[in-house]
Amino acid sequence: MERRTHTAVLAAASLLLAAGCSSGGAAPHGAGPSSAPAKGAASPGASPSLEAPPAKGSVKVTATLVTGLKSPWGVAVLPGGDLLVGSRDTGKVVRVSAKNGKITELGSVPGVDPGGEGGLLGIAVSPSFGADHQVYAYFTTASDNRIARMVYDEKRPPGNQLGAPDTLFKGIPKGEIHNGGRIAFGPDKMLYAGTGETGDKGLAQDKKSPAGKILRMTPDGEPVHGNPAADSVVYDYGHRNVQGLAWDADDRLWASEFGQDTWDELNLIEPGRNYGWPEAEGKAKGAAAGSGFVDPVEEWRPAVASPSGIAYAKGSIWMASLRGERLWRIPLNGTKPVAAPQAFLQGTYGRLRTVVAAGDGTLWLVTSNTDGRGTPHKGDDRILRLKVS
Repeated sequence: MERRTHTAVLAAASLLLAAGCSSGGAAPHGAGPSSAPAKGAASPGASPSLEAPPAKGSVKVTATLVTGLKSPWGVAVLPGGDLLVGSRDTGKVVRVSAKNGKITELGSVPGVDPGGEGGLLGIAVSPSFGADHQVYAYFTTASDNRIARMVYDEKRPPGNQLGAPDTLFKGIPKGEIHNGGRIAFGPDKMLYAGTGETGDKGLAQDKKSPAGKILRMTPDGEPVHGNPAADSVVYDYGHRNVQGLAWDADDRLWASEFGQDTWDELNLIEPGRNYGWPEAEGKAKGAAAGSGFVDPVEEWRPAVASPSGIAYAKGSIWMASLRGERLWRIPLNGTKPVAAPQAFLQGTYGRLRTVVAAGDGTLWLVTSNTDGRGTPHKGDDRILRLKVS
């Protein structure tokens, strides 16, 4: 049952925001809650890191963990290292052993209504998972996008290990495109969600709508008192379609964003700020300069990016690209890039959907060739383990 309807929660957002809170196994493809303000709300002038990563890095595929996944999208790492993986089109959640790739089906999320870019999207585990065993999901229903949580009981028979969903937040607009969907718990133990504007561009600037935003809420789906508006989950606005969220070593929040025809973006997220869509795409130029919109830290042409998930490891943001079919490395010194982004695995494994830090400096990389837009090959979709520097 929803704890607070989004209309009431978001209405107050306009008051403050308007005030100006301004060995590589696979064959190559084709062959406890706090109410404090968010950590990491760093300004662009924040101090650089003590040790910046080198300008050039490296990627080595050390293993293929699992093959044969269908439309994988959301991934979360359990305590101990195993992965929970959601299937966008089937609504199923499976557990994948990090040791041997063994798959155990947890069950399906009730109410998932797949279609277009919608379905079972982001997955996250509670920061208190050891005590509450809660799994969170962002998914599309027949009427909206919403966030719910379920108890995961691994003692029950496979396929029947997820409890009934407890809806925390609903009423996020849905569409055939731009449903956003990435969710993650931040260093502050609050739940963050990236949403899309569903193709209705005006929603991104509508402070009463949760679409085209990054949302921040408690694990119970309530607004956090440190948010820009006291009674709203809206954290920032002016986004087209956010599908990647990650925090760096200094707890700064970064997000990837799909552009339209010109620029995809990597943004440093600050509460209450306006990221410009649809008035600006990419870095502000000409008439858009001086508008008060936040410029992206990096930008790419959609043909080489179309970014989905991101992760932070070894001093860099790592960005999975769908249309671009490559993994981008963006080395950072504080809030500034050390060097130009560097591309890896270009065209080797097809579309790349999700990248997740494994906690030991390595990454899990998830392909996305069975999503209706890729060209599946034998073994798709798969999860790869990467050693990076």
